[in-house]
Amino acid sequence: MKTICLYFEIHQITHLKRYRFFEIGSDHYYYDDYINEQTISEVAQQSYIPALRTLIEMVESHKGAFKVALSISGVALEQLEIYAPEVLDLLQTLNKTGCCEFVCEPYAHSLSSLAHEGTFRAEVKEMRQKIKSYFGQEPQVFRNSSLIYNNEIGHIVAEMGFKGALMEGAKHILGWKSPHYLYHHIEHPSLKLLLRDYKLSDDISLRFSNSQWSEYPLFADKYIGWIAGTPEKEQVFNIFMELAALGIYQPLQSNILEFLKALPICAKEQGISFSTPTEVIENYKSKDGIDAPYHVSWTDEERDISPWLGNSMQREAFDKLYSVAERIFLSNDKKIKQDWYYLQASNNFRFMTTKNNQVSIGRGIYESAYDAFTNYMNILGDFLQRVNALYPIDIDNEELSALLTTIKNQDIEIERLQNEVSSLKKELATKTTKRATRKKTTE
Repeated sequence: MKTICLYFEIHQITHLKRYRFFEIGSDHYYYDDYINEQTISEVAQQSYIPALRTLIEMVESHKGAFKVALSISGVALEQLEIYAPEVLDLLQTLNKTGCCEFVCEPYAHSLSSLAHEGTFRAEVKEMRQKIKSYFGQEPQVFRNSSLIYNNEIGHIVAEMGFKGALMEGAKHILGWKSPHYLYHHIEHPSLKLLLRDYKLSDDISLRFSNSQWSEYPLFADKYIGWIAGTPEKEQVFNIFMELAALGIYQPLQSNILEFLKALPICAKEQGISFSTPTEVIENYKSKDGIDAPYHVSWTDEERDISPWLGNSMQREAFDKLYSVAERIFLSNDKKIKQDWYYLQASNNFRFMTTKNNQVSIGRGIYESAYDAFTNYMNILGDFLQRVNALYPIDIDNEELSALLTTIKNQDIEIERLQNEVSSLKKELATKTTKRATRKKTTE
Protein backbone atom coordinates (compact mmCIF):
# COMPACT_ATOMS: atom_id res chain seq x y z
CA MET A 1 0.00 0.00 0.00
CA LYS A 2 1.35 3.41 -0.90
CA THR A 3 1.85 5.80 1.99
CA ILE A 4 2.74 9.47 2.38
CA CYS A 5 5.15 10.55 5.10
CA LEU A 6 4.51 14.27 5.63
CA TYR A 7 7.11 16.16 7.68
CA PHE A 8 7.50 19.84 8.61
CA GLU A 9 10.48 21.64 10.14
CA ILE A 10 10.13 24.55 12.61
CA HIS A 11 13.21 26.75 12.95
CA GLN A 12 13.82 30.44 13.57
CA ILE A 13 17.21 32.06 13.94
CA THR A 14 18.11 34.34 16.84
CA HIS A 15 19.00 37.45 14.85
CA LEU A 16 22.30 39.21 15.56
CA LYS A 17 22.41 42.96 15.99
CA ARG A 18 24.73 45.48 14.33
CA TYR A 19 27.99 45.04 16.19
CA ARG A 20 30.94 47.38 15.52
CA PHE A 21 34.61 46.53 15.79
CA PHE A 22 35.17 49.06 18.60
CA GLU A 23 32.52 47.27 20.73
CA ILE A 24 34.67 44.14 21.03
CA GLY A 25 35.58 43.66 24.68
CA SER A 26 32.90 45.99 26.03
CA ASP A 27 29.54 44.70 24.77
CA HIS A 28 28.74 41.03 25.29
CA TYR A 29 25.11 41.09 24.16
CA TYR A 30 24.87 40.23 20.48
CA TYR A 31 21.15 40.07 19.62
CA ASP A 32 18.48 42.29 18.11
CA ASP A 33 15.49 41.65 20.39
CA TYR A 34 13.19 43.89 18.37
CA ILE A 35 13.80 41.99 15.11
CA ASN A 36 13.58 38.66 16.92
CA GLU A 37 10.18 39.52 18.39
CA GLN A 38 8.92 41.00 15.13
CA THR A 39 10.10 38.04 13.02
CA ILE A 40 8.80 35.23 15.21
CA SER A 41 5.50 37.02 15.81
CA GLU A 42 4.92 37.53 12.07
CA VAL A 43 5.80 33.94 11.22
CA ALA A 44 3.60 32.66 14.04
CA GLN A 45 0.58 34.70 12.94
CA GLN A 46 0.99 34.21 9.19
CA SER A 47 2.12 30.59 9.19
CA TYR A 48 2.61 28.52 12.33
CA ILE A 49 -0.71 29.22 14.06
CA PRO A 50 -3.03 28.78 11.04
CA ALA A 51 -0.97 25.82 9.76
CA LEU A 52 -1.01 23.97 13.10
CA ARG A 53 -4.71 24.63 13.55
CA THR A 54 -5.25 23.11 10.11
CA LEU A 55 -3.15 20.03 10.95
CA ILE A 56 -5.10 19.53 14.19
CA GLU A 57 -8.39 19.84 12.30
CA MET A 58 -7.18 17.31 9.72
CA VAL A 59 -6.18 14.78 12.37
CA GLU A 60 -9.49 15.14 14.21
CA SER A 61 -11.71 15.03 11.11
CA HIS A 62 -9.99 11.94 9.72
CA LYS A 63 -10.04 10.13 13.07
CA GLY A 64 -6.38 9.10 13.08
CA ALA A 65 -6.05 8.30 9.37
CA PHE A 66 -4.04 11.49 8.81
CA LYS A 67 -0.63 11.63 10.45
CA VAL A 68 2.24 14.09 10.39
CA ALA A 69 5.80 14.51 11.68
CA LEU A 70 7.43 17.67 13.01
CA SER A 71 10.85 18.75 14.21
CA ILE A 72 11.68 21.92 16.08
CA SER A 73 15.10 23.36 16.83
CA GLY A 74 16.00 24.30 20.38
CA VAL A 75 16.70 27.91 19.43
CA ALA A 76 13.25 28.13 17.80
CA LEU A 77 11.68 26.65 20.92
CA GLU A 78 13.31 29.36 23.03
CA GLN A 79 12.00 32.08 20.69
CA LEU A 80 8.48 30.65 20.79
CA GLU A 81 8.51 30.44 24.59
CA ILE A 82 9.22 34.16 24.80
CA TYR A 83 7.28 35.64 21.88
CA ALA A 84 4.69 33.12 20.65
CA PRO A 85 3.58 30.68 23.40
CA GLU A 86 0.33 30.03 21.51
CA VAL A 87 2.36 28.04 18.98
CA LEU A 88 3.62 25.77 21.76
CA ASP A 89 0.05 25.29 23.00
CA LEU A 90 -0.99 24.18 19.51
CA LEU A 91 1.99 21.82 19.30
CA GLN A 92 0.90 20.28 22.59
CA THR A 93 -2.65 19.88 21.29
CA LEU A 94 -1.38 18.22 18.11
CA ASN A 95 0.87 15.97 20.17
CA LYS A 96 -2.04 14.80 22.33
CA THR A 97 -3.88 13.50 19.26
CA GLY A 98 -1.34 10.68 19.05
CA CYS A 99 -0.99 11.30 15.31
CA CYS A 100 2.13 13.49 15.40
CA GLU A 101 5.69 12.24 15.71
CA PHE A 102 8.47 14.58 16.82
CA VAL A 103 11.75 14.06 14.99
CA CYS A 104 15.02 15.07 16.67
CA GLU A 105 17.53 17.55 15.24
CA PRO A 106 20.57 19.48 16.55
CA TYR A 107 19.52 21.93 19.26
CA ALA A 108 21.09 24.97 17.57
CA HIS A 109 20.18 23.96 14.00
CA SER A 110 23.94 24.03 13.55
CA LEU A 111 26.65 22.66 11.28
CA SER A 112 28.34 20.86 14.17
CA SER A 113 28.07 17.52 12.34
CA LEU A 114 30.62 18.94 9.86
CA ALA A 115 33.04 20.16 12.49
CA HIS A 116 33.05 18.51 15.90
CA GLU A 117 31.53 15.16 16.82
CA GLY A 118 31.40 15.92 20.53
CA THR A 119 29.45 19.14 19.97
CA PHE A 120 27.13 17.38 17.54
CA ARG A 121 26.38 14.56 19.98
CA ALA A 122 25.81 17.01 22.84
CA GLU A 123 23.36 19.09 20.78
CA VAL A 124 21.37 16.06 19.67
CA LYS A 125 21.28 14.68 23.20
CA GLU A 126 19.99 17.98 24.59
CA MET A 127 17.30 18.27 21.92
CA ARG A 128 16.26 14.68 22.53
CA GLN A 129 15.78 15.46 26.22
CA LYS A 130 13.95 18.69 25.40
CA ILE A 131 11.42 16.87 23.21
CA LYS A 132 10.86 14.27 25.90
CA SER A 133 10.27 16.91 28.59
CA TYR A 134 7.98 18.99 26.35
CA PHE A 135 5.99 16.33 24.53
CA GLY A 136 6.64 13.08 26.38
CA GLN A 137 8.08 11.46 23.26
CA GLU A 138 11.42 9.69 23.00
CA PRO A 139 12.53 10.58 19.43
CA GLN A 140 13.35 7.52 17.34
CA VAL A 141 14.17 9.32 14.10
CA PHE A 142 16.75 12.01 13.39
CA ARG A 143 17.02 14.81 10.85
CA ASN A 144 20.09 16.97 10.58
CA SER A 145 20.05 20.71 9.90
CA SER A 146 18.88 21.17 6.27
CA LEU A 147 19.00 17.37 5.93
CA ILE A 148 22.82 17.42 5.82
CA TYR A 149 23.94 13.80 5.70
CA ASN A 150 26.74 11.47 4.69
CA ASN A 151 27.93 8.00 5.75
CA GLU A 152 29.93 9.35 8.68
CA ILE A 153 27.01 11.35 10.10
CA GLY A 154 24.80 8.30 9.65
CA HIS A 155 27.33 6.23 11.58
CA ILE A 156 27.17 8.63 14.56
CA VAL A 157 23.37 8.76 14.42
CA ALA A 158 23.22 4.95 14.44
CA GLU A 159 25.56 4.83 17.44
CA MET A 160 23.24 7.22 19.27
CA GLY A 161 20.46 4.66 19.01
CA PHE A 162 18.16 6.22 16.41
CA LYS A 163 16.08 3.85 14.28
CA GLY A 164 16.07 6.10 11.27
CA ALA A 165 17.16 9.35 9.66
CA LEU A 166 15.66 11.71 7.10
CA MET A 167 17.76 12.38 4.01
CA GLU A 168 17.53 14.25 0.71
CA GLY A 169 16.77 12.05 -2.29
CA ALA A 170 19.47 13.72 -4.38
CA LYS A 171 20.13 12.26 -7.82
CA HIS A 172 23.90 12.16 -7.41
CA ILE A 173 23.40 9.86 -4.40
CA LEU A 174 20.47 7.79 -5.66
CA GLY A 175 21.65 7.30 -9.24
CA TRP A 176 19.04 5.06 -10.91
CA LYS A 177 17.25 4.34 -7.63
CA SER A 178 13.87 5.79 -6.74
CA PRO A 179 13.31 7.77 -3.51
CA HIS A 180 9.98 5.96 -3.11
CA TYR A 181 11.36 3.10 -1.00
CA LEU A 182 12.73 2.71 2.50
CA TYR A 183 16.53 2.36 2.53
CA HIS A 184 19.26 1.83 5.14
CA HIS A 185 22.79 3.00 5.98
CA ILE A 186 25.34 1.14 3.89
CA GLU A 187 27.23 -0.12 6.99
CA HIS A 188 24.47 0.02 9.62
CA PRO A 189 21.38 -1.82 8.36
CA SER A 190 19.56 -0.98 11.61
CA LEU A 191 19.55 2.73 10.65
CA LYS A 192 16.77 3.16 8.11
CA LEU A 193 16.79 6.12 5.70
CA LEU A 194 13.70 8.00 4.50
CA LEU A 195 14.57 9.88 1.32
CA ARG A 196 12.83 13.14 0.50
CA ASP A 197 11.11 13.38 -2.87
CA TYR A 198 12.37 16.87 -3.68
CA LYS A 199 10.09 17.35 -6.68
CA LEU A 200 6.86 16.53 -4.85
CA SER A 201 8.05 18.51 -1.82
CA ASP A 202 9.10 21.58 -3.81
CA ASP A 203 5.90 21.50 -5.85
CA ILE A 204 4.16 22.52 -2.63
CA SER A 205 6.80 24.56 -0.79
CA LEU A 206 8.32 26.47 -3.73
CA ARG A 207 6.01 26.34 -6.75
CA PHE A 208 2.43 26.13 -5.49
CA SER A 209 1.48 29.80 -5.98
CA ASN A 210 3.69 30.44 -9.03
CA SER A 211 1.29 31.35 -11.85
CA GLN A 212 4.14 30.84 -14.39
CA TRP A 213 4.54 27.19 -13.38
CA SER A 214 3.30 24.74 -16.01
CA GLU A 215 1.25 22.81 -13.42
CA TYR A 216 -0.42 25.91 -11.96
CA PRO A 217 -2.98 25.81 -10.44
CA LEU A 218 -2.22 22.66 -8.48
CA PHE A 219 -5.18 20.81 -6.98
CA ALA A 220 -5.06 17.98 -4.46
CA ASP A 221 -6.59 15.38 -6.79
CA LYS A 222 -3.92 16.07 -9.42
CA TYR A 223 -1.12 15.91 -6.82
CA ILE A 224 -2.37 12.62 -5.35
CA GLY A 225 -2.85 11.35 -8.90
CA TRP A 226 0.87 11.78 -9.53
CA ILE A 227 1.60 9.56 -6.51
CA ALA A 228 -1.04 6.99 -7.44
CA GLY A 229 0.31 6.83 -10.98
CA THR A 230 3.81 5.68 -9.95
CA PRO A 231 4.80 2.00 -10.37
CA GLU A 232 3.02 -0.33 -7.95
CA LYS A 233 6.21 -1.33 -6.12
CA GLU A 234 7.03 2.28 -5.22
CA GLN A 235 5.26 2.71 -1.90
CA VAL A 236 6.90 5.37 0.32
CA PHE A 237 6.51 9.06 -0.57
CA ASN A 238 8.42 11.38 1.75
CA ILE A 239 7.17 14.96 1.50
CA PHE A 240 9.46 17.14 3.64
CA MET A 241 9.45 20.94 3.96
CA GLU A 242 9.56 23.86 6.38
CA LEU A 243 6.31 24.66 8.17
CA ALA A 244 6.85 28.27 7.06
CA ALA A 245 6.08 27.08 3.51
CA LEU A 246 2.44 27.18 4.63
CA GLY A 247 1.74 30.89 4.90
CA ILE A 248 5.14 32.52 4.27
CA TYR A 249 6.70 31.02 1.13
CA GLN A 250 3.21 30.19 -0.12
CA PRO A 251 0.84 32.89 1.18
CA LEU A 252 -2.44 31.91 2.79
CA GLN A 253 -4.40 33.68 0.03
CA SER A 254 -3.00 31.10 -2.41
CA ASN A 255 -5.36 28.57 -0.72
CA ILE A 256 -2.39 26.46 0.36
CA LEU A 257 -4.20 25.30 3.51
CA GLU A 258 -7.31 24.30 1.56
CA PHE A 259 -5.03 22.28 -0.72
CA LEU A 260 -3.47 20.61 2.33
CA LYS A 261 -6.86 19.76 3.85
CA ALA A 262 -7.96 18.08 0.62
CA LEU A 263 -4.93 15.76 0.45
CA PRO A 264 -6.20 13.07 2.89
CA ILE A 265 -9.60 13.00 1.17
CA CYS A 266 -8.07 12.48 -2.27
CA ALA A 267 -5.51 10.02 -0.88
CA LYS A 268 -8.24 7.87 0.68
CA GLU A 269 -10.04 7.67 -2.65
CA GLN A 270 -6.83 6.31 -4.20
CA GLY A 271 -6.14 3.87 -1.35
CA ILE A 272 -3.12 5.86 -0.15
CA SER A 273 -2.43 6.20 3.58
CA PHE A 274 -0.42 8.60 5.76
CA SER A 275 2.37 7.38 8.06
CA THR A 276 4.83 8.84 10.54
CA PRO A 277 8.55 8.13 9.95
CA THR A 278 8.62 5.46 12.67
CA GLU A 279 5.58 3.74 11.16
CA VAL A 280 7.32 3.66 7.78
CA ILE A 281 10.35 2.05 9.42
CA GLU A 282 8.21 -0.52 11.22
CA ASN A 283 5.83 -1.37 8.35
CA TYR A 284 8.05 -1.37 5.27
CA LYS A 285 11.13 -3.37 4.33
CA SER A 286 14.36 -1.67 3.34
CA LYS A 287 15.01 -1.87 -0.37
CA ASP A 288 18.80 -1.42 -0.31
CA GLY A 289 21.72 0.33 1.37
CA ILE A 290 22.51 3.94 0.51
CA ASP A 291 26.15 4.88 0.10
CA ALA A 292 26.66 8.61 0.74
CA PRO A 293 30.43 9.28 0.86
CA TYR A 294 29.86 12.99 0.19
CA HIS A 295 27.68 15.43 2.05
CA VAL A 296 24.17 15.97 0.73
CA SER A 297 21.54 18.52 1.85
CA TRP A 298 18.12 19.75 0.73
CA THR A 299 19.37 23.25 -0.15
CA ASP A 300 20.00 24.75 -3.60
CA GLU A 301 20.34 22.97 -6.91
CA GLU A 302 23.62 21.22 -6.01
CA ARG A 303 22.13 19.81 -2.77
CA ASP A 304 25.48 19.88 -1.01
CA ILE A 305 27.05 22.01 1.77
CA SER A 306 28.19 24.88 -0.47
CA PRO A 307 25.40 27.23 0.74
CA TRP A 308 27.17 27.38 4.12
CA LEU A 309 30.82 26.59 3.39
CA GLY A 310 31.19 27.47 -0.30
CA ASN A 311 33.51 30.48 -0.01
CA SER A 312 36.57 31.52 2.00
CA MET A 313 34.61 33.89 4.26
CA GLN A 314 32.25 31.15 5.36
CA ARG A 315 35.06 28.68 5.97
CA GLU A 316 37.10 31.21 7.97
CA ALA A 317 34.13 32.06 10.20
CA PHE A 318 33.30 28.35 10.57
CA ASP A 319 36.86 27.36 11.50
CA LYS A 320 37.22 30.24 13.96
CA LEU A 321 33.97 29.34 15.71
CA TYR A 322 34.75 25.65 16.13
CA SER A 323 38.36 26.32 17.13
CA VAL A 324 37.07 26.77 20.70
CA ALA A 325 34.75 23.74 20.74
CA GLU A 326 36.96 21.84 23.19
CA ARG A 327 37.01 24.81 25.57
CA ILE A 328 33.23 25.19 25.42
CA PHE A 329 32.95 21.61 26.65
CA LEU A 330 34.84 22.58 29.79
CA SER A 331 32.79 25.70 30.49
CA ASN A 332 29.96 25.87 33.02
CA ASP A 333 29.22 29.50 32.13
CA LYS A 334 25.53 29.54 31.09
CA LYS A 335 25.86 32.72 29.05
CA ILE A 336 28.83 31.32 27.13
CA LYS A 337 26.87 28.14 26.42
CA GLN A 338 23.81 30.09 25.25
CA ASP A 339 25.85 32.33 22.94
CA TRP A 340 27.61 29.25 21.62
CA TYR A 341 24.27 27.80 20.51
CA TYR A 342 23.07 31.01 18.88
CA LEU A 343 26.35 31.62 17.03
CA GLN A 344 26.33 28.07 15.66
CA ALA A 345 22.97 28.43 13.87
CA SER A 346 23.52 27.57 10.22
CA ASN A 347 21.69 30.69 9.02
CA ASN A 348 24.65 32.81 10.18
CA PHE A 349 26.81 31.13 7.54
CA ARG A 350 24.06 31.06 4.94
CA PHE A 351 23.91 34.88 5.08
CA MET A 352 27.54 34.90 3.86
CA THR A 353 26.94 32.92 0.67
CA THR A 354 28.01 34.44 -2.64
CA LYS A 355 26.31 31.79 -4.77
CA ASN A 356 23.94 32.83 -7.54
CA ASN A 357 20.68 31.13 -6.68
CA GLN A 358 17.30 30.93 -8.35
CA VAL A 359 15.76 31.08 -4.87
CA SER A 360 16.24 34.49 -3.23
CA ILE A 361 18.02 34.61 0.12
CA GLY A 362 16.77 36.85 2.90
CA ARG A 363 19.88 38.29 4.53
CA GLY A 364 18.06 40.06 7.35
CA ILE A 365 19.91 43.22 8.39
CA TYR A 366 22.77 42.59 5.98
CA GLU A 367 23.23 44.29 2.63
CA SER A 368 25.63 41.68 1.27
CA ALA A 369 27.58 38.53 2.08
CA TYR A 370 30.58 40.68 3.03
CA ASP A 371 28.45 42.74 5.39
CA ALA A 372 27.22 39.54 7.06
CA PHE A 373 30.78 38.22 7.39
CA THR A 374 32.11 41.45 8.92
CA ASN A 375 29.35 41.70 11.50
CA TYR A 376 29.59 38.03 12.46
CA MET A 377 33.38 38.17 12.82
CA ASN A 378 33.14 41.23 15.08
CA ILE A 379 30.76 39.35 17.37
CA LEU A 380 32.85 36.21 17.14
CA GLY A 381 35.95 38.23 18.09
CA ASP A 382 34.31 39.28 21.35
CA PHE A 383 33.01 35.77 22.01
CA LEU A 384 36.44 34.20 21.49
CA GLN A 385 37.98 36.70 23.90
CA ARG A 386 35.48 35.66 26.58
CA VAL A 387 36.12 31.95 26.00
CA ASN A 388 39.88 32.39 26.04
CA ALA A 389 39.63 34.42 29.24
CA LEU A 390 38.13 31.34 30.89
CA TYR A 391 40.48 28.87 29.23
CA PRO A 392 43.60 30.64 27.92
CA ILE A 393 45.10 29.79 24.55
CA ASP A 394 48.31 28.63 26.23
CA ILE A 395 46.48 25.58 27.63
CA ASP A 396 47.68 22.93 25.22
CA ASN A 397 45.53 20.28 23.60
CA GLU A 398 46.92 17.49 25.78
CA GLU A 399 45.71 19.23 28.94
CA LEU A 400 42.32 19.85 27.36
CA SER A 401 42.12 16.25 26.19
CA ALA A 402 42.86 14.98 29.70
CA LEU A 403 40.18 17.21 31.21
CA LEU A 404 37.65 16.16 28.57
CA THR A 405 38.43 12.48 29.16
CA THR A 406 37.81 12.95 32.88
CA ILE A 407 34.52 14.72 32.18
CA LYS A 408 33.45 12.04 29.69
CA ASN A 409 34.25 9.27 32.18
CA GLN A 410 32.24 11.09 34.86
CA ASP A 411 29.29 11.42 32.49
CA ILE A 412 29.43 7.72 31.65
CA GLU A 413 29.54 6.81 35.34
CA ILE A 414 26.63 9.16 36.13
CA GLU A 415 24.58 7.65 33.30
CA ARG A 416 25.39 4.13 34.55
CA LEU A 417 24.30 5.01 38.07
CA GLN A 418 21.11 6.67 36.80
CA ASN A 419 20.24 3.54 34.83
CA GLU A 420 20.95 1.43 37.89
CA VAL A 421 18.70 3.62 40.06
CA SER A 422 15.94 3.45 37.42
CA SER A 423 16.24 -0.33 37.29
CA LEU A 424 16.06 -0.62 41.09
CA LYS A 425 13.00 1.64 41.19
CA LYS A 426 11.22 -0.57 38.65
CA GLU A 427 12.20 -3.67 40.61
CA LEU A 428 10.92 -2.10 43.84
CA ALA A 429 7.64 -1.10 42.17
CA THR A 430 7.15 -4.65 40.88
CA LYS A 431 7.79 -6.15 44.32
CA THR A 432 5.45 -3.63 45.95
CA THR A 433 2.70 -4.54 43.47
CA LYS A 434 3.20 -8.26 44.12
CA ARG A 435 3.06 -7.75 47.90
CA ALA A 436 -0.14 -5.74 47.58
CA THR A 437 -1.66 -8.48 45.37
CA ARG A 438 -0.70 -11.22 47.85
CA LYS A 439 -2.12 -9.19 50.75
CA LYS A 440 -5.46 -8.78 48.96
CA THR A 441 -5.52 -12.52 48.18
CA THR A 442 -4.94 -13.53 51.82
CA GLU A 443 -7.57 -11.10 53.01
